[in-house]
Amino acid sequence: MLELHNVRVYHGPIEAVHGLSVSVSEGQCVVLLGPNGAGKTSTLSAIAGVASSRGQITFNGHDLEGLSIEERQRLGIALAPEGRRIFSNLSVRENLLIGAATRTDRPGVASDIDYWFSTFPVLHERSDQAAGTLSGGEQQMLTIARALMSKPRILLLDEPSLGLAPLICKQIFALIDSLKAQGMTILLVEQNVRDALQLADYGYMLNSGNLMSEGDRETLSRQGASMSTLTGINHT
Repeated sequence: MLELHNVRVYHGPIEAVHGLSVSVSEGQCVVLLGPNGAGKTSTLSAIAGVASSRGQITFNGHDLEGLSIEERQRLGIALAPEGRRIFSNLSVRENLLIGAATRTDRPGVASDIDYWFSTFPVLHERSDQAAGTLSGGEQQMLTIARALMSKPRILLLDEPSLGLAPLICKQIFALIDSLKAQGMTILLVEQNVRDALQLADYGYMLNSGNLMSEGDRETLSRQGASMSTLTGINHT
């Protein structure tokens, strides 16, 4: 479904990712692991069209080179960014409507908003409240729901547990597991190796913009201790 071949990602003149190749098959949950500065977020940004890149990125046979963020969304790519980045001054409902901006099926949009309000009752309770007044965990729920409002074929999740209390992290990972069980294809960036690998069908370990290792859940789990020593990421 998603293929990256020899991809280099740039932030201005700085090359953040150096010749990365990644493959994500339909229905898989694939994880990108590594410490801060490893190039994980840069990789997701390149796929979504937020960061400039060289090399080949294809999605369902479509070469993404030159396509805008909106065009990639219409192909079925959705990004739930690190740090949540909600529209703080807009209401919860308005944030969800923005997530559906590329859709034209208004009844379907309304139905999906109802679905997410039933999934996250706290969002329903605060539907008319400014999103910036939500707690960190509530904002993360909104970020994921907003991304899924576009009805994507692949969800790019960037550090969904970052800065959240353990109980909220557990809820977020349970949601990701549920999405996977429903057939959603997921590319997950996460520093919590243990919880990420419990969801993963396959994973890639990055460090300083380079691919260090890759493998299935069992392979990467066996490498867990050495990965933690190498990168300083959380394996507990």
